[in-house]
Amino acid sequence: MTLPRAPRGRPRDSRAHQAILTAAAELVAELGYAATSIGAVAARAGVGKDTVYRRWSGKAELVYEAVFTGTEAAPVPDTGSLPGDLTALLEELVQEFSAPAAAAALPGLLADFAASPELQARIRSEFLAPAKAGLVELFERAVQRGEVDPGLPVDLVLDTLAGAIFFHVGLVGEQPSPRLATQLAALVGRGIESR
Repeated sequence: MTLPRAPRGRPRDSRAHQAILTAAAELVAELGYAATSIGAVAARAGVGKDTVYRRWSGKAELVYEAVFTGTEAAPVPDTGSLPGDLTALLEELVQEFSAPAAAAALPGLLADFAASPELQARIRSEFLAPAKAGLVELFERAVQRGEVDPGLPVDLVLDTLAGAIFFHVGLVGEQPSPRLATQLAALVGRGIESR
């Protein structure tokens, strides 16, 4: 019988990981995306640059995780109805895109994503795909309640929701009204409800 080999090196410290993410979000909000560097993030987090580069391929990937993955950590909304679940999800997205770090990060991130197909692929596979997979549960419950049809294109619905918030808050730069999430949830909900 062969015993599994112990992992090489020291295990990753979750406190260092969180300190790096916090430092990145703070620096982007304070200095802007362009002026934020891996060296500055490492210094603020109290770690070496090598520690940062062992976890992220570069600034864009680090900033994306620090600024735009908060909703992924939240539990999947479960209000008992599709409109309620969509509203709760959209409220989380509005908060995420309205944060000062998000506003500061978006232009630079978009430019970096456009310049690097490899970075786009990494963001899609490491962040967006798992986030979408986690939200499938919301729509599975809606199917069970008879609110939507089983063949609903969930990826397209999620892209529509996030895209509307991204455009309204991130690109147009408007402060969202308190009713934005409710209005968008009602609009999309009517479009996908069972007929």
